[in-house]
Amino acid sequence: MARAFLIWTGLALALFVPLTFAATSEYLVWRDPVYIAAGLAGVLALCLVMMQPLLARGWLPGLHRQRARLVHRAVGLLLVAAVVVHVTGLWITSPPDIIDALLLRSPTPFSVWGVSAMWALFAAALLSFVRRHLSLRAWRVGHTSLASIVVLGSVIHAMLIEGTMDTTSKAVLCGLAVTATVAAVVTPWLRARRRAPGKQ
Repeated sequence: MARAFLIWTGLALALFVPLTFAATSEYLVWRDPVYIAAGLAGVLALCLVMMQPLLARGWLPGLHRQRARLVHRAVGLLLVAAVVVHVTGLWITSPPDIIDALLLRSPTPFSVWGVSAMWALFAAALLSFVRRHLSLRAWRVGHTSLASIVVLGSVIHAMLIEGTMDTTSKAVLCGLAVTATVAAVVTPWLRARRRAPGKQ
């Protein structure tokens, strides 16, 4: 019970602290509602990115593996929606910047990473809809590869932007997202290596 409490408390802090700092940022004081909604949707998306590997591996206490996977899929849909709101809101406030970003001709490096993460996310979501038509190995390799691109692109995109997110909480959130993803990717490989000698 104590371990579960600490894990859920840590997760709540990791999610709500960056969102709170972003929502109360001085950068938003003179911004219009559409821009604010777009910015906060981006912060929410980064928070959801951090959650996904934890749900995929069933590492959150109280959630059985099957239920965790269902939540993982629901969070994935919410993540896609948050990204759509983020990009659409920025499109409304500044169409030329979004067009340049989507055409990969933006002078700002963070745009390329953000767009790469976005397309990888959309591809991962599409892959989920055709999962039944894929072999288990193809699904795992494809989904894991795309998810890794989403995390890497999102983290670099966020770290390169100086805006609504508090620098420290953003760095912590990005670090947690990378750590959780690496752990989720490496754990099955380590387990397979441990079982191999026993089989021989």
